[in-house]
Amino acid sequence: MKRVFEYEFLGKKLVIESGELAKQAGGAVLVRYEDTVILSTAVMSNNVSTADFFPLTVLYQEKLYSVGKIPGGFIKREGRPSDAATLTARVIDRPIRPMFDENFRNEVQVVNTVLSVDNDYTPEMTALFGSSLALGISNIPFDGPVSGVIVGKIDGELKINPSVEEMEKSTINLTVAGTKNAINMVESGSKEVSEEDMLEALLFGHEHIKILCEIQENIIKEIGLPKIEVELAKLDENIVNEVENNIKSDMLDAIQIKDKLEKYAKIDELKERAVSDYEEAHGDSETLEEELKQVKKIADNIEAEEVRRLITEEKIRPDGRAMDEIRPLSASVDLLPRTHGSALFTRGQTQALGITTLGALGEHQILDGLGIEDAKRFMFHYNFPAFSVGETGRYGSPGRREIGHGALAERALLQVMPSEEEFPYTVRVVSEVLESNGSSSQASICAGCMSLMAAGVPIKAPVAGIAMGLITKGDKYTILTDIQGLEDHMGDMDFKVAGTREGITALQMDIKIKGITPNILEESLAQAKKARMKILDLMEETISAPRSELSPYAPKIKTIQIDPDKIKDVIGRGGEMITKIILESSNVPTVNHKDAVKIDIEDDGRVIAYHTSYEVIDKALDMIQDIVKEVKIGEIYTGKVTRVEDFGCFVELWPGCEGMVHVSQLDLKHVDKTSDVVRVGDEIVVKATGFDKRGKLNLSRKEALMKKGNE
Repeated sequence: MKRVFEYEFLGKKLVIESGELAKQAGGAVLVRYEDTVILSTAVMSNNVSTADFFPLTVLYQEKLYSVGKIPGGFIKREGRPSDAATLTARVIDRPIRPMFDENFRNEVQVVNTVLSVDNDYTPEMTALFGSSLALGISNIPFDGPVSGVIVGKIDGELKINPSVEEMEKSTINLTVAGTKNAINMVESGSKEVSEEDMLEALLFGHEHIKILCEIQENIIKEIGLPKIEVELAKLDENIVNEVENNIKSDMLDAIQIKDKLEKYAKIDELKERAVSDYEEAHGDSETLEEELKQVKKIADNIEAEEVRRLITEEKIRPDGRAMDEIRPLSASVDLLPRTHGSALFTRGQTQALGITTLGALGEHQILDGLGIEDAKRFMFHYNFPAFSVGETGRYGSPGRREIGHGALAERALLQVMPSEEEFPYTVRVVSEVLESNGSSSQASICAGCMSLMAAGVPIKAPVAGIAMGLITKGDKYTILTDIQGLEDHMGDMDFKVAGTREGITALQMDIKIKGITPNILEESLAQAKKARMKILDLMEETISAPRSELSPYAPKIKTIQIDPDKIKDVIGRGGEMITKIILESSNVPTVNHKDAVKIDIEDDGRVIAYHTSYEVIDKALDMIQDIVKEVKIGEIYTGKVTRVEDFGCFVELWPGCEGMVHVSQLDLKHVDKTSDVVRVGDEIVVKATGFDKRGKLNLSRKEALMKKGNE
């Protein structure tokens, strides 16, 4: 039976429908937030997975019909998810995942189908609301609800779910999610916002999350199914005791080995010993295979518990650092001679190589998605090869992790990038992670920022990033600065903070527990600021400011302004004129030649030319100036005769500008034949006398000679 629930959220209509669509799913809701409409479904497998993790899949399926678009390309149907869809799926996954029991092993799939979009009414947060509610009304053992909002700050005022126009003026772009009791996910890009303002925005967002969670609770009370009891992964106490007696004391020593590879090798050796010793002792057991899976899980648990105990009770980190201590830092620039900018940043055993490439505005990335933006001129790409952690692995197209880390770094640096008017280039930064022991995304921000400065990109201020961690044990908690891989894997929080000396430019927080308190947030932000300043000191010692000159291999640039009505003349019929300009100024055989000048012509009449040689740029722009140059009536010009007829001759004043001198206007005296006075190729002085009824330019050599004689 169809049920409809109508609410008002901050003056906007929020309508939830259930019971009509996707009735065979475990839970399904159609959420209407004004004109944004999302169908969210949740389904659980009846079979218990044999994996040692919870198999949750969250999808956010963009349908271009939702914004009245037909997909680009040849296939004309939605294919692999866009980066924006992948990032949204991650934003939904991250607050939902901690709300399942860690021992739950039934596969769960949450699918959000985007049916209609008004970008002023966030489809991303609508999908998160729908995902939580679909799980909540189903029989799936989900300990929600969770909700999320977007927080902006416009003209000094905080606002929930701002419109697209408002967001353009906002100093904060914050996505925050959580339960009624606590925040459990944060994503932000901001314009150098202070820690105090960011904390205020986080708490402001949480107050409104509570309202959305209450709405879900009301609906769940009315139509929610009883939660079924599923088999949770349980450990045999006898096996637990046997494995602990075997390896626990040695595990404590292994965890405190400082070198990452040596540490991990010793830990792996202990885990293998636990398995082989158990197999030798219980080889005749009928359930040996299942018991060995438990042994592996117990060994993992011993490692995690010892890490947590050491940090929370003895205040000892695995590598011996203080809780707020950063690993050893180093940085350098100009490693790669032919790139436009390069920098290396190393923090402990995490190392990132940043490379900046400059290109013409026409080389921007085209976006085929649901947002209002159809292109972007700044891109940050993050690569994480398996060799960076000393392993073999998959190589191919980027996964969710690579896309997510690249987007975070892009968001952090975008806040300090110059405008298109200040620096009319397309800019691509690539981070190659060469070594990793945690926090590679933040190292990528540091390396990428220095490579921008080395390339001569006039960024407003250097940006550095640091990853904070959290270890809890009962009521005790410890905040860690610059978490390494083991602390990230075993800990409860990964809180990444990037910014300048003035303030925060990006945030990202993931947690494995159900939420964190305002006190933990405040302490983490303060500790992160202290670390950020130290990293910025190193970066500024390495390269103090953006270089004033570009690399000799980077395209140089010049811009002129022309009348927009003249653009068609510069391009010419079928691109004939612009092709001629490129070929002649660059002295190349084809416009696609590597040495050809690149010319971007904007709708407002800006003409931007790029080339490694200013001489080529000047020649191209001079040719364009000749085409758009306006003839002034009454002025004297020197032109070249291009054609001779009985009635007169045609004279080119400059390329693209030609007029006619009638035979009666060729000389001070009477002329019988045009060819008696001029021939093709002659240079003559002429005066511009006006235009005929067809818009053709009339010239007079006679009046030019008279004027010169009078002078």
